[in-house]
Amino acid sequence: MGFTVVMVISALYPDRLNFPFEFERGQIWRYEDLRAPYDIPVLKSNDALLADMEQVQENATPVYEYRPEVARRAREQFIREFATALDSARVRQDNLDLLRQPDSHRRYGLRVLDKLYSQGIINAREEDEMNGMATVVTTINGSQQQEKTIAQFYTPGDAVQWLEDSLFFTDLQSPEFLLNLLDNKFQHNVFYNDSLTVRLRTLARQRVSRYDGLVSESELMIGQGDRVTDQIFQKLASYRTVYQSNMKTQTSFWSVFGGFAIQIAIVIILLFWYLRRYFPRVYSRPGNLLLLLLWPVLYAVLVRAVDGVPEISAWVIPFCIVPIVVRIFFTERLGLFVHVIVVLIASFLTSLGFTFTFLSIMAGVVVIVTDVDTRDMTKYFRSLSVLFLFYCVGYIGLELLRGGTWRTVNYVTIGWLAGNVFLVLLAYPLIPLIGKIFGFISPITLMELSDMNQPLLQRLARQASGTWQHSLNVANMAEQATRAVGGNALLVKTAALYHDIGKIENPGYFIENQNGPNPHHKIGPKESAAIIINHVADGTKLARKAGLPEVIIDFIRTHHGTTRAEYFYLTYVKDHPEREAEEATFRYPGPRPSTKEQTILMIADSVEAACKSLKSPSEEELYAFIDQIIQGKVTSGQLKKSGLTFKELEVCRMTFKSIMKSVYNVRIAYPDKQEEE
Repeated sequence: MGFTVVMVISALYPDRLNFPFEFERGQIWRYEDLRAPYDIPVLKSNDALLADMEQVQENATPVYEYRPEVARRAREQFIREFATALDSARVRQDNLDLLRQPDSHRRYGLRVLDKLYSQGIINAREEDEMNGMATVVTTINGSQQQEKTIAQFYTPGDAVQWLEDSLFFTDLQSPEFLLNLLDNKFQHNVFYNDSLTVRLRTLARQRVSRYDGLVSESELMIGQGDRVTDQIFQKLASYRTVYQSNMKTQTSFWSVFGGFAIQIAIVIILLFWYLRRYFPRVYSRPGNLLLLLLWPVLYAVLVRAVDGVPEISAWVIPFCIVPIVVRIFFTERLGLFVHVIVVLIASFLTSLGFTFTFLSIMAGVVVIVTDVDTRDMTKYFRSLSVLFLFYCVGYIGLELLRGGTWRTVNYVTIGWLAGNVFLVLLAYPLIPLIGKIFGFISPITLMELSDMNQPLLQRLARQASGTWQHSLNVANMAEQATRAVGGNALLVKTAALYHDIGKIENPGYFIENQNGPNPHHKIGPKESAAIIINHVADGTKLARKAGLPEVIIDFIRTHHGTTRAEYFYLTYVKDHPEREAEEATFRYPGPRPSTKEQTILMIADSVEAACKSLKSPSEEELYAFIDQIIQGKVTSGQLKKSGLTFKELEVCRMTFKSIMKSVYNVRIAYPDKQEEE
C-alpha cells in the first residue's frame, strides 16, 4: 500500500526542478557570494517587457493590401470600350488621328492604367489621412511587403489630374480621346486590412527581445549580506530560469523521478514508523491505513492540478480539512502529524516555497489548538475565524520579514486564503461520508444515534422499560467516568444506550422488566443462563439489522466479556455438584474489552445492576460493594486488554462511588460473587 502511494505521488513530480536558492525583492541575501557558473542572459522584468511590447505595437504601421482584381477589371473594361470607340470612329470617319495610330493610343492607355494601379490608388482610413500625408503604412502586394507614406499613393482625383497633366505632352495625335475614355476608370485598389494589421502587430510583439544584458561567467551576481535590488532580482530570476532549463535537458527522466520518489518514500516511511510505534491499533487495520494514506495522494493531485492553472492559486486548497477529519476519527496528535506529512509532500509540488510550508503547518496547529468542534456550528465558525486571522497575520508578517511594506502585501493572496478557510467547511459533510465509507464513527453520527427518537431505542423503551432505564443510568455513569479519564465520552454514552438491546427478544426474563412472577422459576438454571447470555448475540443481530456501526456493536459484544452468569451457575452447581465442569455453559462468549471505553462500560453496567440488590446500604457498605465488583473484574482477567491504567481505573472507581451513593433500588440479591443478568 505504501509503495503504491509513493509511486502515485512520484508520478506527479513537477516538470521544473527546485532552484537551490530562495530570494525576494528587498530581502537580504543570506547565502554565500554567488558567481555566475556560466553566461546568463538577463531577462527583462515583466513590466519592462510589456512596456517594450506596447511601444512596438504603438509604432507598428497599419497594413494596406493591393487588390489586383481591380486593375485587371480596369484593363479589361478599357480594352472593350477602346475597341467600341474605335469601331464607331471608323464608321463615322470623324477621328482620323486616332484611326491612323490606334495601337499607339491603346498601348499608352494600358501603360497609364498599369502605372497608376501599380503605384496604388488608396482608400485611406480617416485616421490615417488626419495624421498627414507623411503617415507610414505597410503594403502587401502579393508576396511583396514594403513601407510607404500616404503621399506615395494616388486618389482617384489625383489619378485624373496626373493623366490630364501628362497626356498632352505625349506624341499621340488624339490625346483627348484617351482622356475621355479613362476619366472614370480610376478606382481604389489599395485597402486597409485589419486582420493583417493585427497579425503584423502580434509578430512585432513576439520579436521584442526578452533579454536585457548578459551576466558573464564567474561574474559576481550578489554578495552575502547584500540586499536583493530590482536589478539583482532580475539576474537571479534569469539564473533560475536557465538552471531549470538546463536541468530538464541534462537530467534524465528516471533520475529526476528517482530523486523525487526517494523524498516521498522518506516521508511515507516516517508516517508508517510513527503509526507502528505510537498507534499500533491504527497501524494494524488496513482501513485505517487506507484513509490516512489517501490524504497525501489526494492533496498531491490537487496541488499538482491547481499549480498548473495560472488563474488559480494553491493558497485556496483547504489543507486544514486533514487535521479536522483525522482528529475526529483518531487523535489530535495523529491529526497534526498527518497534516505535516501532507504539507511536506505538497511543498515538493508547489512553487510557493517556504511561505506556503510555514503557513500551512501553522494553520494545522491552529486547528488542533482551537479544538474545532463539528457538532457546534457556532464554535466551528469561531474557530475558522481564528484560523483566517492567523493566516492573514502570518502572511503579512512574512511579507514584512522579506523587507516589504504594507503597500507591497499581495491582498489577492489574502483573498485566496479567505477562500481556503471557507472551503474548510467541507469537513462537515466529509466526516459522516468518510465514516460511512470506511466504517468509522464521528461525533455527528454519534449525536444522531443517541437521539431518543431512534427506532431501536424507542422499541427498547416500549418493550423493556426497565432495561431502558438501566441503559440510561449506565450511559450517565460511563459518560462521566470516560470524560474524567480523557476518553471518548460521547462514544461510550451512545454505546451504553444500545448495549442491552438484545433483551428486547425476551424482556420478561430480566429482573428489571418483571412486574409479576419470575419466569426463571419455571425453568432450570441452564435454560435461564442460556436466555440471559443470548441477549448479547441477540443484541448483535438487532444492531447489525438496524445498520449500527461496528464500533457500537463491539460494545454490545464486549460489555460482559467472558464472565459467568454467576447466579445461575452457583444455583446449578448447588443442585448438581458433580457437574461443576460444565462451567463453560454459563460463561459469556466474549470477547473481553479491548479499549478503555469498552472497559468503562462493562464496569459501569455491572456496578449499576449489582448495586440495586443492596437494601438501604451504608456508605461504607456501598463503597465496599463497588470495590468488590471492580476487583472481581480485575481478578477474572477481564481488564487485561483494556488499555485502562490503574490510575484511570481509580478515577473511574471514585466516579462510580459518587454517582451510586444514593442508589437503593430493590433488586434480586446476588451471592458473594455478583454478576448482572
